[in-house]
Amino acid sequence: MPLPLDEVDWRVREHAHQERADALTAEHRSRAAAGEKHPVWDFLFTYYSYKPAQLRRWHPGAGVELADAPERAGWRWYAAGSAPGSVVPDAPAFAREKPELAGLVERMLRRTASRPGQFGCFGLHEWAMVYQADEHRHPVPLRLGREGTDAVVEAHDLRCTHFDAFRFFTPEAVPLNRSALTREEQPLFEQPGCLHAGMDLYKWATKLGPLVPGELLLDAFELARDIRLLDMQAAPYDLSAWNVEPVPIETSEGKAEYVRRQRVFADRGVALRAALLDAWLGDAETAAA
Repeated sequence: MPLPLDEVDWRVREHAHQERADALTAEHRSRAAAGEKHPVWDFLFTYYSYKPAQLRRWHPGAGVELADAPERAGWRWYAAGSAPGSVVPDAPAFAREKPELAGLVERMLRRTASRPGQFGCFGLHEWAMVYQADEHRHPVPLRLGREGTDAVVEAHDLRCTHFDAFRFFTPEAVPLNRSALTREEQPLFEQPGCLHAGMDLYKWATKLGPLVPGELLLDAFELARDIRLLDMQAAPYDLSAWNVEPVPIETSEGKAEYVRRQRVFADRGVALRAALLDAWLGDAETAAA
């Protein structure tokens, strides 16, 4: 049976969500209005293609019935509730309409959750993306220059497990990785220590739409935001113009700092991954693991 939520309660939650979302996106919206770019934070709104207006839209999550919400009757993946004017996000409807996506999201969440975290990559995926390249994707100078950057890559073992990072490796860096990753095999390699696997919890939350409680969506966004900072701090770029302090992973001190923070993010990801499964599928066993 759906969990009932009266209008007073859900309107309070909706308003709190909107205020929180607006605070999280305020700086981005201000920069966008001024036509300004940011090499760190724009990623959260371009790569994930979820706009601030979408982020501020609150949903109760699968199986929660909103009383007196007739304006949502035509919203995607909402079904009529047990009383006139009530609605409930409909997980079975999502599964029927998007079976491949539903299967992929569940596989990614469950299989990643089933593996131990790996903490020996040191964020070298970003270095592999510029290895032996005359030009690179970001119009930002390299902190160690091209030769210094290449030397760091050559002095390390590339252990990337995330296909959506690996696919941007330069052709010269591809054979240096321990594994040749493919899209089809992505669920076989994803593991909870990977920064991008943690960031992608936000992606999976956006894909599930109204099946994920708004509060959980913003938790996932905050995790992606925090991880994105470390991802760029450990990258080979000189981001001093944006007051971004580097984590110099080419040093033993930088490696230790990277792994320490990586482990904290992995722990946050474990809890969030379980919460997404529980909210979407009522998977209490996974949520308790």
